[in-house]
Amino acid sequence: MASGSFDKTIKIWNLNSFVEVKTLYGHDWSILSVSFSPDGKMLASGSFDKTIKLWNMDTFVTTKTLSGHSDWIVSVIFSPNGRILASSSHDKTIKLWDLATFIEIKALTSHNGEVW
Repeated sequence: MASGSFDKTIKIWNLNSFVEVKTLYGHDWSILSVSFSPDGKMLASGSFDKTIKLWNMDTFVTTKTLSGHSDWIVSVIFSPNGRILASSSHDKTIKLWDLATFIEIKALTSHNGEVW
């Protein structure tokens, strides 16, 4: 399990022993959302710092930082096949990211308020 906090950290937990496995540092501001890829090899985190970080769960190291939202990231989630990451933001958009190229595929812009 993973949890993000206003203290700018992500904690990885072992649910068999209920013990903290690792603390991840890298965001400049509070973390609002974390999500594991379907295969469990990657973790995505979204933050008040307007970035998404992708973490390798074997090494616990950031492999990529995605930027493109103009306001804080509210939510991140992987597609069922693990090829696309969706992020929603206080900037009223949802962005779809290609995880093979780490490029934004599409911005969905029909909301008139923050997307949670």
